[in-house]
Amino acid sequence: MSAPAPFETHRVENQARPLEDYNVFRGDRALAEGVSREGGGWIEDRAVAFGARCGAAPTIREAELAERFSPQLRTHDRFGRRIDEVEYHPGYHALMTMAFEAGIHALPWTEKRRGAHVARAALYIPFNQTNDGPACPLTMTFASIPALRSTPDVADEWEPRILASAYDPRALPAGEKRAVTIGMAMTEKQGGSDVRSNTSRAAPQGNRAPGSAYEIVGHKWFCSAPMSDAFLVLAQAPGGLSCFLVPRWRPDGTRNTLHIQRLKNKLGNRSNASSEIELHGAFGRLLGEEGRGVATIIEMVRHTRLDCSLGSAGVTRHAVAQAINHCRDRAAFGRKLIAQPLMTNVLADLALESEAATALALRVARAFDEQADDEEKERFARVVTPVAKYWICKRTPAVAYEALECHGGNGFVEESVMPRLYRDSPVNSVWEGSGNVQCLDLLRAVGRDPASLAAFLAEVGRAKGKDGRLDRFLGDLKKELADLANIETRARRLVERLALALQAALLVQHAPAFVAEAFLASRIAGDHGGAFGTLPAHIDTAAIVSRADPLAAQAA
Repeated sequence: MSAPAPFETHRVENQARPLEDYNVFRGDRALAEGVSREGGGWIEDRAVAFGARCGAAPTIREAELAERFSPQLRTHDRFGRRIDEVEYHPGYHALMTMAFEAGIHALPWTEKRRGAHVARAALYIPFNQTNDGPACPLTMTFASIPALRSTPDVADEWEPRILASAYDPRALPAGEKRAVTIGMAMTEKQGGSDVRSNTSRAAPQGNRAPGSAYEIVGHKWFCSAPMSDAFLVLAQAPGGLSCFLVPRWRPDGTRNTLHIQRLKNKLGNRSNASSEIELHGAFGRLLGEEGRGVATIIEMVRHTRLDCSLGSAGVTRHAVAQAINHCRDRAAFGRKLIAQPLMTNVLADLALESEAATALALRVARAFDEQADDEEKERFARVVTPVAKYWICKRTPAVAYEALECHGGNGFVEESVMPRLYRDSPVNSVWEGSGNVQCLDLLRAVGRDPASLAAFLAEVGRAKGKDGRLDRFLGDLKKELADLANIETRARRLVERLALALQAALLVQHAPAFVAEAFLASRIAGDHGGAFGTLPAHIDTAAIVSRADPLAAQAA
């Protein structure tokens, strides 16, 4: 036995307590208030219970292990048979079980109450503050339903297992499982977002009606969550680019010829496997009509873009909560960091960004709830989705970095959660169409239906007269939108200003006055520098930070 040290060199003190065993939902005032305001308040009891699980120390531990021990590909078994299976750490499966049993993958399709998308957001945003790797298959499974419903025979077969409140990771034919997950494989190496350049080919094996069998030959450059039970795949059929449901197993019970070539070595999102695949005559069923592949899958894409906004709002909130927690406990130069005026400014600026992101993301969720009500609400939903996806996802990496810096050197080591948040922060901006794609999609939507922009501006106009700065900002924005010269070159600027206008309108109407004033002064009137922590001196930064403090909020 080794002898004990003869003396202690120092005592460990002035270190922050880990942010754990707290309620992620109750500790987020902006989220709880927004869910109630936007029509999902009936989920509160479930959200509070689920928020406690998300913030529990064992859940945080599972999330750490799922990240540390990344997925491993096994192309063949010990006897040389091709199996194409990915092995995950048990922590990953624990998080998947937690999310699927909570019904996050299915709630808007199984709950008939108003506000189901908002209610789902009350669970999804806290879940993204555990580890956002499992959010990828969770989202794709959720978003697959509109595409599957284009072909009722296929939907009738698959929906019961998709909507089951269970998680079954076994590598078995779908008919032998109690629940399934769905992935997607759209992009190819020569085209990326330009899916019409796809070269994968689909040959009909009989008639060419929706639901019919095809054989698919080709490749996919990105196939995320490759252990899903089936994938929505785009391929060129005789009638043009078409959408197919490609299961991992053929109807005869043999493995489908969907072969995983390798797993991606990614910057972040490491607990979730992303892969390159080849399809060697893989069995698939046509969804919708031949040549209508983009139209068939676009509703899946829209729903995943909703989740990109919700997920990035969750990552943003998590980064801010961690920064406030650290600065509340840590002292320097005779005072707690949270009481240092300059650090208070930084924290308040980050908290302001988080509250605005949450308000906007929840408004998008309500738009999904209301889009079937009338044509104007459907138009609003079409415009606000790319606007929110662009802006919230674009801002998240900057928030994650600044929150990391609030920790100093402690935030730069892997034992803290901050490097993972920083690595994960860009993924939603890239996923389902990067920033430029969102801007161009918005221009196309407005070009096809100019009334959709009017619907968006009408929503912002609900705040007219609340503050002169916002009124002037909106007037200038309308002038910019009326000028079509170099519209593509200016698209990012316009989408950014649309997002800021709606965020400001929401905060002016619904947030505390000190929050709205900070946003109007900095983001609308321009009294702000190029970095976080440059709010003007008259802002009540201490009140903003106190509102965003996760422990103070849950104790209130």
